[in-house]
Amino acid sequence: MTERYYHRKLVRDKIPEIIKATGDEFSARVMRKTEFEKELNKKLVEEAKELAEAPKSEILDELADVLELTKSIAAHNHIPFSRVEKVQEEKRKKRGGFKKKLFLIWSTRKRGK
Repeated sequence: MTERYYHRKLVRDKIPEIIKATGDEFSARVMRKTEFEKELNKKLVEEAKELAEAPKSEILDELADVLELTKSIAAHNHIPFSRVEKVQEEKRKKRGGFKKKLFLIWSTRKRGK
């Protein structure tokens, strides 16, 4: 009997085809809406951790994974990605970006206010 590896996670759409093309077997199913939402968020955290720990040579691939998940979450919530980019720009204009590399040590203002 062939050994099975249990993944139990959201995967990209073509992964079953890729597995099948190598002659391996798999079991997959289509998730319901609420489960899919939960798994999208779990996958985003997984990919963000991979990005945070990636060597410089792998940062581009990990950024692409995080962006793919960001776009998927937006689409699942019926939010056009152009709207996400617009809000991103508005927040950058209002609060700035991260170019100055600032590290806030303390303030008398409450967090996030």
